[in-house]
Amino acid sequence: MSIEENVQTVKDFFAAMGGSDRQALLALVADDIEWIIPGENWPLAGTHRGHNGLADLLQTASEEVETSTMEFHEYVAQGDRVLVVGFAEGKIKATNKAWKDDWIFAITVRNGKLTNIREYVDTQALARASEKDAGQNS
Repeated sequence: MSIEENVQTVKDFFAAMGGSDRQALLALVADDIEWIIPGENWPLAGTHRGHNGLADLLQTASEEVETSTMEFHEYVAQGDRVLVVGFAEGKIKATNKAWKDDWIFAITVRNGKLTNIREYVDTQALARASEKDAGQNS
């Protein structure tokens, strides 16, 4: 596939994610998709594999994280790699603490499907927002 087609596939993926279109989302990812989100002490951190891992990640995200802003600033592509540069902000539902995050997603697209997503995010800001204060219930 061409670089332009790879970028469009990534844009279609994020559109399906934003529109909660599970069928379109699964059609755009490989069966063995791997999504790596760095960090510790925040709900989405970890390595998520396959359609089930993707479904679990999206379910956890909808339960644990509220995203109020998601901006896509730039797409940089070469070969089968697409880097997406953006910004997001929201809150962690359990703590009601806000977070802001400048991020980059490094995405591999092969044969029209996303095979790997590696996020580069502000793990410290997300972990801080996930910390419960001394008086909060667990």
